[in-house]
Amino acid sequence: MKDDRVYIAHIIECLKWIDDYLSEGKETFFADRKTQSAVLRELQTLAESTQHLSMMLKDSHPEVGWDGIAGFRNVLVHDYLGINLDRVWQIIENDLPAFRAAIKSIHEELKD
Repeated sequence: MKDDRVYIAHIIECLKWIDDYLSEGKETFFADRKTQSAVLRELQTLAESTQHLSMMLKDSHPEVGWDGIAGFRNVLVHDYLGINLDRVWQIIENDLPAFRAAIKSIHEELKD
């Protein structure tokens, strides 16, 4: 098992790539298949990385919806034909900011 810090750093990297891919905004996300694919792949990778975090870390941060992230990962991986881009955009707008803040906080915590 790798150190939680490795996976947290990887999640932060995924979040940076998502920000980069979405720099042109919602309209580009919905209009450009490459942007959609890139964002979905980073979300999938990010979610997969959360699966490798220790239970101790997850238990100490119940404010993060770890189970919801795991469920979302399963949709991205196994139900790719059922992906609803409107729902993905809602997650990006509504859920990702709080997740990002929690991950940054966890990252700082792990530095100490």
